[in-house]
Amino acid sequence: MADGIEASADVITGGLIGRMLERDAGAAHTAHDHPTHCLNCGTQLIGSHCHACGQAGHVHRTAGAIIHDIAHGVFHFEGKIWRTLPMLIRRPGDLTRRYVDGQRASFVSPLALFLFTVFLMFAIVANLPGWSFGGGDFLKSGLSGGMVETRDKIAAERIKAQTQVADYRRRLNKERREQQPDAGRVAALEKRLADAQETVRDLGAAERLLPAPGAAEELSPRGAGESWLEAKIRHARENPTLLFYKLKTSAYKFSWALIPLSIPFLWSLFPFSRRFGLYDHAVFTTYSLTFMSLLTIVLAILGAMGVQSWALITAAVVIAPIHIYKQMKGTYGLARASALIRTSILVLLIMSVIVPAFAMLLLYLGLA
Repeated sequence: MADGIEASADVITGGLIGRMLERDAGAAHTAHDHPTHCLNCGTQLIGSHCHACGQAGHVHRTAGAIIHDIAHGVFHFEGKIWRTLPMLIRRPGDLTRRYVDGQRASFVSPLALFLFTVFLMFAIVANLPGWSFGGGDFLKSGLSGGMVETRDKIAAERIKAQTQVADYRRRLNKERREQQPDAGRVAALEKRLADAQETVRDLGAAERLLPAPGAAEELSPRGAGESWLEAKIRHARENPTLLFYKLKTSAYKFSWALIPLSIPFLWSLFPFSRRFGLYDHAVFTTYSLTFMSLLTIVLAILGAMGVQSWALITAAVVIAPIHIYKQMKGTYGLARASALIRTSILVLLIMSVIVPAFAMLLLYLGLA
């Protein structure tokens, strides 16, 4: 229940952030009681919007308007999302080029759409089987959390071994009380009893070697000669679930870092071209990452529905490069051969440089 509420909050937050970044170009409100002057800057109105600051002449002042704004921010983006998404999927190059060339009022801006889809992706994936985190026990500090978990496991095994000792002793005594005890059975039970008793002793010794509850926090954060990185890796090994949680959270918060990481490599594909600037590459990258987020959502849902992993991997390996190729060809007006070569280079850079660099960033944030 809590995960579902959190996921819904993530989607709403993403929509509102995207709505905040998205300009109100072409938007209008139905007028009921338009004032004669702008309520924001005081300029006299000559239309439905102020020509000085852009604010709508009519502003809502009801509680229902708040609910409408939330729903509008999440689902509508002024209706432009229903024009943007089909083009992003089928004609990404045309969408990118038209937006760069100035058709801003017709489509959702790449950054607004990217933020919304990232929030949506993590909200959905976090609630699919295998991605949720039950309870909060793993959020204990690394060393103490690992020690507590280890102590609990050893104690459980010791209790299990003690139960076996009692059972073997009872069965052995019963066998010895027989008028004609089975020597072979008695010998087997004696051996099992001795093994179980030895296990109890070993587990008891292991428990005594572990620090007492609460003592782990008093240990020095670094061992003798241990570097900062080595200490963090040791803590991660003590509680790998916490590390995974931090990586997931960092990926959620810093997914935007993929944009500046990707732009220089995209620019390197057109190093001597004066037709295309960094803005062109930024729009290309952001729309492309948006599509990859949507593709991840679809594949994750299909995986939760039972689709085989090999089919999902094949779909990702095939669909992603094809989309990059179509966007590359349409955005930069390239011939097929030129677009294919640049797409191949870009995919190689993504797999060998961009993704590893982002993974290293997440690993650093997870260990920090």
